[in-house]
Amino acid sequence: MSVSDPTVSHGVELIQTRTVNLRQQLLNHEVYEHLNTVSALRCFMEHHVFAVFDFMSLLKSLQRRLTSVSVPWVPPSHSLGARLINEIVLGEESDEDGTGRYASHFELYRQSMIEIGARTDVIDRFVDDLRQGHSWTQALQRPEIPQGVRSFVSATFAVIDANDLIALTANFTFGREDLLPAVFHQIVNELDESSGCLSRFQYYLQRHIDVDGDHHGPLAHRLIAILCGDQPQAWEKAAQASIAALEARVQLWDCIAEAIRRLPRQHQ
Repeated sequence: MSVSDPTVSHGVELIQTRTVNLRQQLLNHEVYEHLNTVSALRCFMEHHVFAVFDFMSLLKSLQRRLTSVSVPWVPPSHSLGARLINEIVLGEESDEDGTGRYASHFELYRQSMIEIGARTDVIDRFVDDLRQGHSWTQALQRPEIPQGVRSFVSATFAVIDANDLIALTANFTFGREDLLPAVFHQIVNELDESSGCLSRFQYYLQRHIDVDGDHHGPLAHRLIAILCGDQPQAWEKAAQASIAALEARVQLWDCIAEAIRRLPRQHQ
């Protein structure tokens, strides 16, 4: 099944049509206009890093569902799905980092935060809590985590915990892989290089634009088409999950824009 297969194109186009208004709301959001000072960009990244984290959690939940990660090993039920998701994981979890080494996109983002002087202590403590065995709900209760971030991450993990393969894949495909290249184009367009050292962040954004737009996005389209097939109910479930994912992103962008507006005037 290729990306040009009518099954893929028709189902994907239907969902894209139903979500076009939400996509436009995201692409035209006011938050991008604020990303012209170093303090605003730091604020954005300190919030958005949690979306980078839960993207990786969403990806790994799909890998767990579509591949065999237990011992003793058994053949995966979805051999083509396993191939597609493993190919995406390879790039997202161990991508070229621009210096001849490899890193996850989460690590690339955190490096970008350090480069521009954004705080990493909040996300670091959150990840440390998870490493120590705390649940995601417990880790999210830290008072320094903004409420809008809590709501976004909670929405993602509600999908993960529900463990519905169609909803997981739709959230991943239309709420992330199909969306982020265009969103990151908007961020790149607003970046002011005089705001600080942005080479790592620009590299991170460009990798997503190039890899997701040209490769991972089409792979995700194939994956959702394999899982939904010719089942109208499956495509409807995928559409509803996609709408919910985009609505959660709009709310996160609203939260970040409000946080930037609250910055002291001299820091804006």
